[in-house]
Amino acid sequence: MHKDQIKGAAKDAKGSVKEAVGKATGNERLEAEGAADRLAGKVQKGVGSVKDAAREALKH
Repeated sequence: MHKDQIKGAAKDAKGSVKEAVGKATGNERLEAEGAADRLAGKVQKGVGSVKDAAREALKH
């Protein structure tokens, strides 16, 4: 597992929490920040997956 996958998963989880708190409190800004963090986390996880796949492909 690549470090970007781990960092992305953490960012995705953090974003989920922010988004949920924003919804619960009616804070639209916090909700939007959470959604943005989730998206950034998903992208970072994807980048990590690509790097991991490339590393594996180069080994063979």
